[in-house]
Amino acid sequence: MLVNTRLNAGEAQSGVSLSEAILDPAAAHGGLYAPDTLPRLDDEFFAWAAGASYADIALAIFAKFKFDVSEEEFRAALSRYESFDTDPVEIHKFDENVYINELWHGPTRAFKDMALQPFGALVDGFAAKNGKKYLVMCATSGDTGPATLETFKGAKNVRVVCLYPIGATSAVQRLQMVTADAPNLAVIGVKGNFDDAQKALKTLLNDADFRAALAAKNLHLSAANSVNIGRILFQVIYHVYACVKINANREPLNIIVPSGNFGDALGAYYARKMGANIATIGIASNANNTLTQLIREGRYDLRGRALTPTISPAMDILVSSNIERLLFDLFGAVRTKELMERLANERHYELSADELAKIQEIFYADFCTDSECEIAIKFAAAKGKLVDPHTATCFKMIKRGVTNVLTSTAQWVKFTPSMIKAIKGRACEDEEREMNALASEFGVSVPSQIAALFDAKQAQNLNAEVSELKDKILELIK
Repeated sequence: MLVNTRLNAGEAQSGVSLSEAILDPAAAHGGLYAPDTLPRLDDEFFAWAAGASYADIALAIFAKFKFDVSEEEFRAALSRYESFDTDPVEIHKFDENVYINELWHGPTRAFKDMALQPFGALVDGFAAKNGKKYLVMCATSGDTGPATLETFKGAKNVRVVCLYPIGATSAVQRLQMVTADAPNLAVIGVKGNFDDAQKALKTLLNDADFRAALAAKNLHLSAANSVNIGRILFQVIYHVYACVKINANREPLNIIVPSGNFGDALGAYYARKMGANIATIGIASNANNTLTQLIREGRYDLRGRALTPTISPAMDILVSSNIERLLFDLFGAVRTKELMERLANERHYELSADELAKIQEIFYADFCTDSECEIAIKFAAAKGKLVDPHTATCFKMIKRGVTNVLTSTAQWVKFTPSMIKAIKGRACEDEEREMNALASEFGVSVPSQIAALFDAKQAQNLNAEVSELKDKILELIK
């Protein structure tokens, strides 16, 4: 059962099914849906999983949740992975005690495809079964947008509106969005940062007038961001898979995650709680290091802070949505509501010493400046490996004496100017040419999906102030 992360004192908890939570992710009091309990993966499961495929491991885990979704529906959703380069991830040994879990072998070359490809199939299937049409919205810091547009491209029962912050994504990420060309897709450049776009999304999800206006057009509202629990469930799988494939003896692993919205890290936390051999989880941030402060000091403080643009733009986030699900799991719905409302109203909250201790039993955190990130990119390149500026934030957090798994969330081709600056020590003069040159130097290829972007025609041209978004979206769906 999935339950609300926020309750008033004395208020009874009520649950919803997975299909209900996916199709309508907005819970009461502005909360999110989260599992009330997690199934336990036993020794028999891990012995079997050592020889199993990714899809079969996913199906076995979903079966233990006993969701209202059939095995056939999950299997059809997971078949989307057949278009990936791999099955569907690749795990590479980088050093004696360091592995890199590459999650970016899908169509948009970012880890978001791992969840959004099967998620898109489920949503379109649920909509068809229910005989309803949906407007799926997303706000992106760079990777969620392209992945959402790709998974719903041409969907019969779903329209998509994608919000991205103008000037705050990489050039390739922007091209992936503005060249998206299908009649059911719309992209709006937001005059603001990702936190502005994400706040607008959450506000619209809870806006009764907006929902009523959509209903008048026979549309129901959903979201593709990780506020949707359907996203998170698919993110659990690749952490379990890495544990199984890297260390069949089940010795403790240290999972390091480059994190902005905390969804990927939450997937690792759930995997650990379900029995995966994860000892600790490292949260790597960039200069927007609110998560570092929370995990080190027990304070989430937005007062006097402004978002800092970095070379790892998908992590340029100050308000991390999925921390709420962690707070709920550790401290309950009443305390979570208190903390989240304090953050919204006073722009900060502070955990008790006991609460912080619970978090620090599992998590540790640090952050990278852009300079440190460039050093890590150059270090990896010297060993023959190209890692993007998000994955690079993980290197600073490698522990000695334990096996480390670095979660690689995007392919380097999406950030060529940063790669050239880090490796060559100069500015990138021509992104397409230098991307191909760097690929040739390291004996790798530029994916056809990325190469095609430079000649693609721009199909999306709409920009808006945050205050205009509601009206703009309603105008789009006339």
